[in-house]
Amino acid sequence: MSEHGFHVHGPHDHELEHAAQGHGNSFTNKVAMFTAIIATVGAIFGYMGGATQAAAGLYKNDAAIKKTEASNQWNYYQAKSSKQNLMELALELAPSSKADYYKGQIERYKTEKADIKTAAEKLETQSKEFDEMSEAQMHQHHRWAQATTVLQVAIALAAIALLTRKVWVEYAMFGTGALGIAIGILAALHI
Repeated sequence: MSEHGFHVHGPHDHELEHAAQGHGNSFTNKVAMFTAIIATVGAIFGYMGGATQAAAGLYKNDAAIKKTEASNQWNYYQAKSSKQNLMELALELAPSSKADYYKGQIERYKTEKADIKTAAEKLETQSKEFDEMSEAQMHQHHRWAQATTVLQVAIALAAIALLTRKVWVEYAMFGTGALGIAIGILAALHI
């Protein structure tokens, strides 16, 4: 209000005053409240979807690293096998006075290969575990994405309900919102 008693306010202010005085439309208030709640829940679901997608990518990256490390171990295993084969050939061709040396080398390579094989198999198992964790995260990501999409449809139905003032659209809006929340619960439960 100005000093001279002249008061100007916009349509938004006018609507707020009417709502505060109890003149608000119950249908409009219901739909607006629903939209605000569903938009908030949808934002949380969207965040969770992004987080699970990022986690899936990290697990997939870890799987690739472990697979590369396993491959390196198998290459090392092959190198030891080649050296063992050379020692076996040398044992056959060398004089008997050198036989003990080559037999010792052959045994050494066999022992080293066994350790390398164990390490390579362990790395392959870790790679598989990371792949499985990535798949689980992607499944959960898809659930979050489905929930977010259904909630976006519910918000669109809310806009249609406001424009058409059709009760059946309002029911569809509430039903779609409930379905979106149910799918979000499934995502949270890893189902």
